[in-house]
Amino acid sequence: MSYEFYYWPGIQGRGEFVRLALELAGADYIDVARCDGGMAAMQAIVDGDHAGALPYAPPFLKSEDLVIAHVANILLFLGDRHDLAPKNEAGRLWAHQLQLTVTDFVSEVHDTHHPIANVLYYEDQKDEAARKAENFLDIRVPKYLSYFERAVARNQTNSGYVIGSAPTYPDLSLFQLMAGLRYAFPNAMARIEPDFPRLSAMHDLVAALPHVAAYLESDRRIPFNEHGVFRHYPELDG
Repeated sequence: MSYEFYYWPGIQGRGEFVRLALELAGADYIDVARCDGGMAAMQAIVDGDHAGALPYAPPFLKSEDLVIAHVANILLFLGDRHDLAPKNEAGRLWAHQLQLTVTDFVSEVHDTHHPIANVLYYEDQKDEAARKAENFLDIRVPKYLSYFERAVARNQTNSGYVIGSAPTYPDLSLFQLMAGLRYAFPNAMARIEPDFPRLSAMHDLVAALPHVAAYLESDRRIPFNEHGVFRHYPELDG
């Protein structure tokens, strides 16, 4: 089965959570907007020039006649199809719950550099961003990471993953969170991360998975940069 994946071509952003799942699954997919004419094809779907459900914005995934938008929704779909989530209802809901919490966290990461409005440049809201980032690093990051750390600790298999004995899509998303936070806030994370050894170990566990490791070394993995969700502005790295 081949998928068409749609997201902005120059950034990891929210789309990277989906790319990681596709890569771990070994799925056949096309990152459409990175191909010739791909941006126009993506805009056509946003404009409704297709038979499937109407997405508000990227990322979205096309699978035959299905058009699935929103990261957590896409991963719910892929998790079931590619054994990246538990088969029982309680496990599927737990994985989805974790992913929705990741979604909340990613929104707060974004707001550290755009606390007022997306349509304004970072330079137009630097003072507000500094205040937001200070609160984020002092309060919100430890609160979220504490929750995820406790979630991993509750996994009775002691596998190092958050659910069961094999990697699931929430593990990939937690890997991406840790990688992104390290890039955006290296000084702060050097201070904060030692309090969360299970998440650090999970990051390394996921990075070593053969399909993930190959992806991270490939040109399919777009480097972090100052256009995505995780941005490194030294003045915000308290």
